[in-house]
Amino acid sequence: MEYNSRFNFTYIFVLAAFAAFFTSCSDRDRKLPIYGERDTVTKTVDGEEVVDTVYSTIPPFSFVNQDGDTVSEKMIEGKIYITDFFFTTCPTICPVMKRQMIKVFNDIKGKPDVMILSHSIDPEHDTPQVLKKYAQDLGIEGKQWQFLTGQKEKIYEIGQQSYLATAKEDKSAEGGYIHSGAFILVDKEKRVRGMYDGTTEEGTQKLIADIKVLQEEYAK
Repeated sequence: MEYNSRFNFTYIFVLAAFAAFFTSCSDRDRKLPIYGERDTVTKTVDGEEVVDTVYSTIPPFSFVNQDGDTVSEKMIEGKIYITDFFFTTCPTICPVMKRQMIKVFNDIKGKPDVMILSHSIDPEHDTPQVLKKYAQDLGIEGKQWQFLTGQKEKIYEIGQQSYLATAKEDKSAEGGYIHSGAFILVDKEKRVRGMYDGTTEEGTQKLIADIKVLQEEYAK
């Protein structure tokens, strides 16, 4: 009986070790999906025609940050970044989203290959000065988290057409604007790789985990 107990314990331990190993391998091998429209192109490689997939990417942009500096796509060149849409006087989900985004910021702080871009959808009120105080009230310093303002139409356009997120003025909505609570993960090729509920702990933790998955993808 003693022999059987030891045998069973050893057998269970070995199975658990194998399960942990394969789970770990599976996580390392996991790749995130690519969101948005895609097209196909035919090209010649080594004398043979091959069909390649072309994915939609975030187009060039130009906004102004909390320091009054112009921020373009050049700032996130070669970086993974997270983006969202908000406004400083938002009476509904924005405060919750920012509390959750602080958790993301604390996880990526000091990692040079990851940034956050938060776009105000009320640029008339949210001037660089207002955004600067907003960032300071959140305890955010440095360049890794950018709070952006600019032309209203351009912000709405990039939000809805490129980031696949609701972002627009609506006088009937509480606060005068409507926007999604999504945190959007973008890769170094400027492709959307994930969308997460920024109002929940579950969505935030999934984003933090997927940032690491994306970093692993580039490390290979």
